[in-house]
Amino acid sequence: MATSSKAKKKTVRIASGRKRARQDVKLNAANTALRSKYRTAVKNVQKAVATGDAAKAADVFKAAQSVIDSVADKGIFHKNKAARHKSRLAAKVKALSLASSAAA
Repeated sequence: MATSSKAKKKTVRIASGRKRARQDVKLNAANTALRSKYRTAVKNVQKAVATGDAAKAADVFKAAQSVIDSVADKGIFHKNKAARHKSRLAAKVKALSLASSAAA
């Protein structure tokens, strides 16, 4: 479950702890932005697949791959999770392209 923004904040007395708290706020914001970018990339591929446009789905998937890899490299998600999502999206895109080529 996600932590709420109104979580109880502890006052840190040691200088290194105060610095760590400041850094955590920045890191949390950066990680949240990257996670959002990742989710948006995945949703864009899923929407393209749902519309049935194989060419657009392939293009969006290619862009999404780099986003997924960069998020995994930065440690936001485990590399196996990223690989699993890329694999499942690739399967959907491939199935769509095969279906469209068989219909044509």
